[in-house]
Amino acid sequence: MTIAVIIPVLNEARLIGRTLAHTVALGFDEVIVVDGGSSDETCSIVESSARQLRSDSLAPHVSVSSPIRLLSASQGRGRQLNAGAAASRCDVLLFLHVDTQLPLNAQQAVFEALLDDTYVGGRFNVRFDSHRGVARLIGGLMNWRSRWSGIATGDQAIFVRRKVFEQIGRFADIPLMEDIDFTRRLKRAGRLVPVTEYVVTAFRRWENNGPIRTILLMWTLRFLYWIGVSPHRLQHFYSIVR
Repeated sequence: MTIAVIIPVLNEARLIGRTLAHTVALGFDEVIVVDGGSSDETCSIVESSARQLRSDSLAPHVSVSSPIRLLSASQGRGRQLNAGAAASRCDVLLFLHVDTQLPLNAQQAVFEALLDDTYVGGRFNVRFDSHRGVARLIGGLMNWRSRWSGIATGDQAIFVRRKVFEQIGRFADIPLMEDIDFTRRLKRAGRLVPVTEYVVTAFRRWENNGPIRTILLMWTLRFLYWIGVSPHRLQHFYSIVR
């Protein structure tokens, strides 16, 4: 079972180098970065990381010349994720936000989760890179909600069997809620594994906009989406917290 990690980026020069270094060290078969038109140094950092890895004699565990690949796609997280999936040849696709760090045993966790053929994919538990009580509370609520509903968000590092990804029609070309839409369709195809290991994601948008305000806005957006309001109409409000 081969596993590809697909990371969509847009002007993430501050984070992409650290995320690549951490992710590549975990031994995945492919790490594909899909840029949506960055105007900063994001692409040059990715290219530099790929060159460094090719010449790094201290990385004998890497089985290909460079597992880092840089692609370009039209801006939009769903479009970028689909482009990365189309370029991959792996059996399993893991979709990772640039501000999220996978656990050290992530590869083995995914492998073991999908040994059972009845599972079509899964997601990780999440916690924030903040020691504030409100961060722990929000992370716990996100994990509880996901376990109860079967719906996951991109912060939880969703993974899926490639064949199933194609069968359910990939990510929808919508400006937001692509993760909610995708996992809603995914759980109709079969069971999802709630991996108990934790990814660590940034608390930055919650800090910047205020935790309570962000929670209320996100819940409102998801409720409006649930009752049928178009993601295109909701896009303006989501940009406040993204």
